[in-house]
Amino acid sequence: MSEKTIPKYMQVKQEILSWLHSGILKPGEMMPSENELAERFKVSRQTVRQAFGELEGEGWLQRVQGKGTFAANPEDFLPGSGTLKTVGLITTYISDYIFPHIVRGAEAALRSRGYRLLLSSTDNDKGREKESLEMMLGQRLSGLIIEPTKSAEGNPNLSYYLALDYRSIPYVMINERYPELDSPCLKSDDLLGGMLAARHLLLSGHRRIAGFFKMDDLQGVNRLKGYMQAHREQGIAIQPELVIHYGTEEKRTKPAEAALRLLKQESAGPTAFICYNDELAVQLLEVIRQAGLSVPEDISLVGFDDSSLSTATETKLTSLSHPKTKMGTDAVEMLLGMIEGKERKPEGKLYKPELIVRSSTRKI
Repeated sequence: MSEKTIPKYMQVKQEILSWLHSGILKPGEMMPSENELAERFKVSRQTVRQAFGELEGEGWLQRVQGKGTFAANPEDFLPGSGTLKTVGLITTYISDYIFPHIVRGAEAALRSRGYRLLLSSTDNDKGREKESLEMMLGQRLSGLIIEPTKSAEGNPNLSYYLALDYRSIPYVMINERYPELDSPCLKSDDLLGGMLAARHLLLSGHRRIAGFFKMDDLQGVNRLKGYMQAHREQGIAIQPELVIHYGTEEKRTKPAEAALRLLKQESAGPTAFICYNDELAVQLLEVIRQAGLSVPEDISLVGFDDSSLSTATETKLTSLSHPKTKMGTDAVEMLLGMIEGKERKPEGKLYKPELIVRSSTRKI
């Protein structure tokens, strides 16, 4: 929806909310008068009054008879103040891959403790992450669970995370964390996972192992580091053309094109692929077949996350485990400890992945 189609009172409301979230308008501070705001926004007093009415009804503003309208205090939004107990969950995706398992784990744990879940997805887009954070900050939240969007590409939405701190809304991060934040983080040890995947193939006799890593998130960066470290341990140099890096917007095209190019090499081609995740491994399994080759006879294949996709194909994938549902449950327990005052800033959690060997890899 463009700004032109948003009702004027909503535009005024959103601007005032941004003042509250950013600290421009401090708790207990008096609002400018209706006349002043009408002049500022070039709208009628009735439009300002309508925006005030909604903000007051939602608890963001307090009208004091004979004195004026004031920004509400942060305590008005904390648990125990009569508000509905709600926890927000922001993920990069909701409906595909391993994310439904994380969401189900979180929702079940919250329901058992009398909280409801408010869910939002960024589709791995920074702009959508901003919208999700704005939406969550517009609610009376007890706390937040957040999966960062493209965590290796910086945090243009830092002001919203500072607003969470300013509003004393506790949050934990899952899968990764923006480097400048010190919030608790629950994640898999991706560097170890990359090492285990490459070590398994190297000890099976493979010397030309192609690695496909999504580099706009720190998970992919750390899996690449582990892949490289395993090669260093074995004293084996990596051929530069065997490392394929790509971004989210390229995931449907670049890895498949690169894999096909490598498979067409007449000599010194790869004998194994390590894939950023199982989703990519299934995609490359089809590329290998289209090239007239087979897994594992011609190419060994390793995925990540041990998702349902790893056993959905005729060739069962060797993969690295991911905690999935347990991560969602553990994130809730950690967050509720912060909300209920049991622990102000708990330590994060690092899950050790396990290599699950199936029929997609072989010794050579």
